[in-house]
Amino acid sequence: MNDTATAARPTRSGSARRATKETSIEVALTVDGTGATEVSTGLPFFDHMISQLGRHGGFDLTVLAQGDLDVDAHHTVEDVGICVGEVLAQALGDKAGIRRFGSIALPLDEALVEVALDLSGRPFLAYDIDFAPDTIALGTPPFDPQLAEEFWRAFATAAGLTLHLRLRSGKNTHHILEASFKGVARALRDAVCYEGGGIPSTKGTL
Repeated sequence: MNDTATAARPTRSGSARRATKETSIEVALTVDGTGATEVSTGLPFFDHMISQLGRHGGFDLTVLAQGDLDVDAHHTVEDVGICVGEVLAQALGDKAGIRRFGSIALPLDEALVEVALDLSGRPFLAYDIDFAPDTIALGTPPFDPQLAEEFWRAFATAAGLTLHLRLRSGKNTHHILEASFKGVARALRDAVCYEGGGIPSTKGTL
């Protein structure tokens, strides 16, 4: 690809603010970044997971959130998913020239998580990572592992993408969750890459 075509491409970035009676959230994202992250949600383990999206996706990502954690972490986790998804969609625009698809089987010690995604404009989540109801929450304040599914559903819906996650093996809760976030990050990194000049769809739009 010639330098002129590369130079003509716009900066792929976006930002959003969301304020409700339950949460106040600010998100900024640059797709073609360096993996720099700043994440503060009041849930240290969740911060660690969101940071994986930026670092392994190659995105510059800032997420600052305050929520009613004294009630439940659900509102904060879901609303962060909404905002990150919206900002990704904003940054990608009409998606002209991108690869569109990405997939990976990502290992983390004994855990192996398969991820496949399509920046299709059609929101869908297939999530096959189950945790027992009595699985111990992670971090302080606690992050319930089952909230990861709520994050991905909100993210996929707001971003307008099809996302499949499937656990192939794993016992350690931390390893399973971290493999899933890293896996999505790496699949996104592939899917947003430029490899052509047009919109990758026979419909002419995504």
